[in-house]
Amino acid sequence: MESDQLLKSLNEEQQKAVLSTEGPNLVVAGAGSGKTKVLTTRLAYIINQKKAWANQILCVTFTNKAAKEMQNRVLSYLSEKSNSVPWLGTFHSISVKFLRRHAEALGLKSNFTILDTDDQKKLIKKICTAENIDAKKISPQFIIAFIDQWKNKGLLPQDVKIKKNNLLEKSILRVYEIYQTKIKDLNACDFGDLLLYCVKLFEEHKDIRDIYKKNFKYILVDEYQDTNFIQNKWLNLLVNEKRNICCVGDDDQSIYSWRGAEIKNFLTFDKIYDNCKIFKLEQNYRSTKNILATASSIISNNGKRLGKTLWSSSDQGELVKLNCYQNGKEEAEGISDAIENSLKKKYSLNNISILVRAIYQTREFEERFLKVGIGYRVLGGTKFYERAEIKDAISYLRIINQKFDDLALERAIGSPRKGVGENTMNQLYTFASKNKLCLEDSIIKNIELNQLKPKIKASLSSFLNMIKKWRTDAKTKKHYDLLKLVLDESGYSQMLKNKKDVDNENRLENLKELLRAMRDYDNLQSFLEHVALATSIDQEWDGEKVNLMTMHAAKGLEFDVVFLPGWEEGLFPHQKSLEEKGDLALEEERRLAYVGVTRAKKEAFISFAMRRAFHGDWMDTLPSRFVNEIPEENIEKNEGTLKEVSNDFDFNQDQDFESNEGYRSPGWERLKKKLLK
Repeated sequence: MESDQLLKSLNEEQQKAVLSTEGPNLVVAGAGSGKTKVLTTRLAYIINQKKAWANQILCVTFTNKAAKEMQNRVLSYLSEKSNSVPWLGTFHSISVKFLRRHAEALGLKSNFTILDTDDQKKLIKKICTAENIDAKKISPQFIIAFIDQWKNKGLLPQDVKIKKNNLLEKSILRVYEIYQTKIKDLNACDFGDLLLYCVKLFEEHKDIRDIYKKNFKYILVDEYQDTNFIQNKWLNLLVNEKRNICCVGDDDQSIYSWRGAEIKNFLTFDKIYDNCKIFKLEQNYRSTKNILATASSIISNNGKRLGKTLWSSSDQGELVKLNCYQNGKEEAEGISDAIENSLKKKYSLNNISILVRAIYQTREFEERFLKVGIGYRVLGGTKFYERAEIKDAISYLRIINQKFDDLALERAIGSPRKGVGENTMNQLYTFASKNKLCLEDSIIKNIELNQLKPKIKASLSSFLNMIKKWRTDAKTKKHYDLLKLVLDESGYSQMLKNKKDVDNENRLENLKELLRAMRDYDNLQSFLEHVALATSIDQEWDGEKVNLMTMHAAKGLEFDVVFLPGWEEGLFPHQKSLEEKGDLALEEERRLAYVGVTRAKKEAFISFAMRRAFHGDWMDTLPSRFVNEIPEENIEKNEGTLKEVSNDFDFNQDQDFESNEGYRSPGWERLKKKLLK
């Protein structure tokens, strides 16, 4: 394709971004504004204009899928097929190429192995055992997270500085030192090493760095707002004297600080690179005008942004629907009814998505969809009743309910672990089979016959005594109170609380949601029947399915219809985030709202509930401050639900908390007028 043809399909601002090939360029690309098209067209344009050979261009993105898509587009654009191809890939895949070529300079061999997470866990477990570090209190996953954090900041063990009284970090640093030595002995790297070693390579070997600085005449970067410290340093070391680097991204979609992404890389780009040209892509090709106005109004309340206003030449479109419900269950029913009664007649279920702030929120939607027979899929997560911690908890309830459930008993024995290995389980099952016994009776008989090792005998005896006690408790306690007791007395809750693990907080939240779910059923038997039916129904419906996912997982996707439930203070923006990072977290939560709304192409629904169950108790909730940031002219209120609940709402509060502590609004009277106008 000739250059003129390449440019024809671009709007004026996109063309400017493509034609400005020299010097530092920052392309601020709003949601749905065609940033990938600009990046790939720019790459093809540079090659077609013979400004550089393909292999003199470095183009970096974040996912293999994005890299593959860009590569296919670029090849389709090029007027001539060539053996020369761009260095196009993820930060990690390109780093591997560098390291294979120059491994010896770092004390490695070129055929080094790249460790996956399981390899890392196994190695760290061995180190913890040798160093007498209790893996039950500090999990390998938690240590890996710490090591990754240090590596993302460019720190090898000798570079890490720790305060004298921080014993936890001292222990982890000791593991890091041993771990780093061991993986080098194994001629291996982990994912964090790939970038860190490249940076060290370029810093310590100027001759090698100069080879690439001279070779890469142009550097292009996608999703620049998601770069962390080490990725940005990696780029800076490769930029040539002409500083031909072009970074494309959207500061309003920077939502991954918890992964180490630093929005300041984007916001300070023009200060690091003098005479930087900034191009703003503000024409949106995805959403209607009402959706864009809603998203733009919300994000305009952020202070730390370069600023842009999305616009569209498409229709005004449907107003954004704003609904209020009595509780989460009614919210799930209302959304389900909207899909069933009207939306599925206009759209494919595959093009309808429900985006939540926290993954445990999917539970009420899953149960509702199962009840009414709407197909669904959970993207970026596991279905609620298939999550490990939920299956663990239910295994306890199943064995309490009836002693012949061998599978439930086996799972309960393993969670938390009771020192019973595979050989012992095989012995118990073999004995059970020969004597036509259930697993529980087989254990009892083996204990009586003294067939088990003393430690295992003591452990299983104690556990069976607990089960016997819980069966007695089940006669007098509510089934949800029984589960809470079981989780406490079995040590399961304490195991999750004690173990420093990045995922354990979500597991605890899921268990709290399970306890809340149990209150909807009269007794243990009816609840277990519900779970059995929910997990045994064929959920792989043929054909179309509604998409359930978090807003984080939805970034980069688009749907005809998007539902955004749970817009309440404490849930969204999330209270824990606000407590930990204050106003910085609030701005990121607002960017998340912007991402959520801009996933919608044709229709968007925002909702909140008057009450949510929290730790088993019903709590009154306040609408998210983001609701108050939506322009009235762009929303349609569901008069029925809003009027129905308004009498129960205490709107006459005029709370004016600090932004990182609670809801900031000009008063509830204004919100009431807005909702019921």
